Amino acid sequence: MMSLKDVANLAGVGWDTVKRIFKSDMAKEAALANLKEVQFLAIDELYLGRLHKFITIVIDWQSGRVLYVAKGRGENALRPFFRKLRRAKADIKAVATDLSAAYAAAVIKNLPGALPVADRFHIIKLMNEKIDELRRAIQREAGIMGRSAIKGTRYLLLRGRENLSPERVPDLEEALKLNKPLSIAYYLKEELRTLWSFHDIGHMTTFFDDWCRRAAEAGISLLASFAKTLRGFRSAILNGWVYGISNGKLEGINNKIGAMQRMHYGLRDFHFLSLRILTLHRAKHIFCG
Repeated sequence: MMSLKDVANLAGVGWDTVKRIFKSDMAKEAALANLKEVQFLAIDELYLGRLHKFITIVIDWQSGRVLYVAKGRGENALRPFFRKLRRAKADIKAVATDLSAAYAAAVIKNLPGALPVADRFHIIKLMNEKIDELRRAIQREAGIMGRSAIKGTRYLLLRGRENLSPERVPDLEEALKLNKPLSIAYYLKEELRTLWSFHDIGHMTTFFDDWCRRAAEAGISLLASFAKTLRGFRSAILNGWVYGISNGKLEGINNKIGAMQRMHYGLRDFHFLSLRILTLHRAKHIFCG
């Protein structure tokens, strides 16, 4: 409930002494993590600013516990963790990652028995980024009437249709009616969100291949490049039907890390920061006056 400085003032000892005790306690708990029982992993990277830059985080997908934190990204950052998994003789069945060729290749190389699974949230997020980029391009090129029709539609285009309030649906339909490329991209996005709802892998595969073909042939370069990207991760995306894991829990942890960084006004000691992340599951956020 108290900051390290508050504890130091209360106990009448140095701040660095309290920090050293706290680090020792967290290190003991982090060392107790049992990797042998872990079956599903989620891997992601997070940018922490100019000091620490990118870090790689691995969690146990089932429990949500952070298992590993390292500076950097890609296979080099993960290599020590893979050695720990081999020593623990963990039977990893699947690993969820974003659309990163480096992480997917690292999983295939170091965990030959595990299926790489492309995270569905990153896929839809990337599709939303393409739609937003297309919207900005159309808005730049449109005349006065066209710009007024598109203005204020960003929220409408990126939200799922089922999440829109009834009074905003006509605004969305009006914008789509006046802009054919935007309409094509929007409806393709809504179709893509249904990819993971199929009850058998055969129908999912057929739908995925057909979606990529239609996106590539839509005459919109942004959609064609996105379809090419998805085809490159075809196996990992379809593995999402075999094991329905994602990076959703990891995104929540990333938000907690951001809040912790702001609370501390940044943490310069990376070892201390990594221990705080590894023991994040036991943190209790209490407002105390």
